[in-house]
Amino acid sequence: MNPKVDFYFNKAEKWQKELEKLRMIVLDCLLSEELKWGVPCYTFQKSNIVLIHDFKEYCALLFFKGALLNDANGILIQQTENTQATRQIRFTNVREIVELESIIKTYIYEAIEVEKAGLQVTLKKTSEFSIPDEFQQKLDEAPELKTAFESLTPGRQRAYLLYFAAPKQAKTRESRIEKYTSHILKGKGLNDEN
Repeated sequence: MNPKVDFYFNKAEKWQKELEKLRMIVLDCLLSEELKWGVPCYTFQKSNIVLIHDFKEYCALLFFKGALLNDANGILIQQTENTQATRQIRFTNVREIVELESIIKTYIYEAIEVEKAGLQVTLKKTSEFSIPDEFQQKLDEAPELKTAFESLTPGRQRAYLLYFAAPKQAKTRESRIEKYTSHILKGKGLNDEN
């Protein structure tokens, strides 16, 4: 147990028993406990294996390379369609965790083996993400915008494509594109300061 991480478990109101049980299970697998991104993160030889986090509706174990695990029990969840590597196991009560303890440990040990083997998740290339029609039209109309967008790092391009494509209504997509056009022209990413 890392004392720097204790605050996370002590501050939990809704999921305190569940989080404590998950902590015991993960520590029993001999991983190192660290605080990363404000949540308990468990590592093997400095490589991230799993983290514990809580949400309003559930608490979860998040496997960094969950996409590579053999999900024999069908319990791994892909958070969103754009999540490529990580997978979660979600819990809503301590009983679920207790009942799945041996299975959870099996998944953790497999995740350690994935790391030992040096396996990597093959991520989609930026070119494989679809460009929303509204943005494609804007790129076609403004060559300087197309050039600026293509000059961005792949990660920044992906962030814009996902952000622009997310809304269901064309009007909202157009509004987002309009708002960030100057950002793109300045070579800035979605979350970069002006």
